[in-house]
Amino acid sequence: MGTIILQPYYFTSKKNTLFKDRNMKVSIFRYASGVEAIEVENERGSIVVLPYLGQMIWDVTFDDVDLKMKSMFREPRFAKEIVDTYGCFAFHSGLLANGCPAPNDAHLLHGEMACAQMQSAWIDIHEDAVTIGGEYEYIKGFGHHYIAHPTVKLGKRDTYIEIGMTVKNVGSIPMPLQYMCHTNYAYVDEARMMSTIPTNAFVVRKSIPEHVQPTQPWLDFTNELAEGQTLDTLNTPSLYDPEIVLFADHLEQYGDDVQFEMIGPDGVTFFTTFQTKVFNYATRWLLYNEDQQVASFVLPATSRPEGFTAAQKAGTLIWLNANEERSFHVKTGKK
Repeated sequence: MGTIILQPYYFTSKKNTLFKDRNMKVSIFRYASGVEAIEVENERGSIVVLPYLGQMIWDVTFDDVDLKMKSMFREPRFAKEIVDTYGCFAFHSGLLANGCPAPNDAHLLHGEMACAQMQSAWIDIHEDAVTIGGEYEYIKGFGHHYIAHPTVKLGKRDTYIEIGMTVKNVGSIPMPLQYMCHTNYAYVDEARMMSTIPTNAFVVRKSIPEHVQPTQPWLDFTNELAEGQTLDTLNTPSLYDPEIVLFADHLEQYGDDVQFEMIGPDGVTFFTTFQTKVFNYATRWLLYNEDQQVASFVLPATSRPEGFTAAQKAGTLIWLNANEERSFHVKTGKK
């Protein structure tokens, strides 16, 4: 139906409606922190996207169920690193490097794309959906040069969103690529995590990043997980602080398409689906304390999120040649 090209000065502290029909409504506003936001509402709920801050998806609510993690952040903040505004539902982790940097890595936690300052943003209005898109150009003298196009789509009756990312190497030399679609789902006590891959496909992380301060009960629990104990029910929150991280590798062995679910005691089900030819690795991240509560039952990725050097050693870095492009797609939300 049409495209609305956005400009930062359109956004004010007062919420303004840009589009409305019988099924959907699009509004824009600016948080007290100054961060610009787009709210898209449909018959079942709403999403809030930050068009110029890495195109993060800040809020997702369907059928009065808040899908987002509990955090200390009341609103988004301008930041260069994701930990300085860690309260969103989803962000784009990567793209030159992803995950927790090792001592010999030089990249930010979860890479440069997470809080990237987008050069442009727009809203595509379709008859049955709204898509938010944007462009980020990374360019470094004597370094890499790429253009990234993130998108998020919400249909008029959907209780899920479709998250996309396309990255093109516009430099003259090959560039490394690591990408993770980092969704931060709400922690649901007694929820069961299920998927189309075997439960024992997930193995506990053996490395301990700098931000993790282990306790003895935590060490005992992770040792049990390392010895083969499965973790598919969220019923011991005291053991998820510090965080519990598990990895599933080489997902192509389980089929072309995989689905992961988290089912609450009341039957409310969150889900994520993707293709293994696009994302061949998955991470499960759990954390529960007074300040932060999150159950990322699956984080689709191109490698384990242990930093650039670890991926390089494991042979899981993707290399894009000059003018080569790669696209990613994830469907996630509430059933």
